[in-house]
Amino acid sequence: MWKERKEAAKRLYEIAEDQQGFFTTKQAKSAGFAENTHPYHVQAGNWIREHRGIYRLASFPRGERPDLMLWFLWSRNREEAAQGVYSHQTALSLHDLSDVMPAKLHMTVPRSFRRNSEIPRVLVLHFDNLPQSDIGTANEVQVTKPMRTILDLLESGEVPPAALRQALREGLRRGLIRRSEIAEARRHLAGSKHLRTFLQRVAA
Repeated sequence: MWKERKEAAKRLYEIAEDQQGFFTTKQAKSAGFAENTHPYHVQAGNWIREHRGIYRLASFPRGERPDLMLWFLWSRNREEAAQGVYSHQTALSLHDLSDVMPAKLHMTVPRSFRRNSEIPRVLVLHFDNLPQSDIGTANEVQVTKPMRTILDLLESGEVPPAALRQALREGLRRGLIRRSEIAEARRHLAGSKHLRTFLQRVAA
């Protein structure tokens, strides 16, 4: 019995290690922890319950942005695949392309995304089916790539154009954005004179 518990703990640690110490109820069960034992591990101080169905190993070092992983796991579907992609102001901040520090976390989820429970107040959800080519990684979570992030913010009007021009120029300077991406965006935005003009001024 002791050997089985030790092996289960090892499997759970391996899962949580790739998620900044976080894990879900289903992941704990797959590692070998029966669901009726989960309250015990919380009471014993082994696990910390962060949200419904999401825990964190108490012994795991706390990262700089544990909130990102928490809500990334919250966005998972029934197959345990995370659906959320951090975007808009949050993505701009994660790419370090702006001093904007949003009070809430912006996340884009598929148009088919549904939750029976109330959406956490810390989240602002945007609904869109993002192509994989627009998705990157930062802080071990999914995030929209810089060019897509700026285009989303241009369309939403959440950030002043001057700040976005600065972000776009900084992205070009650091190699996070290619001029070919700007040219492609201008072609796709043929129906939006405002966006085309914005991109043309910055890329000139």
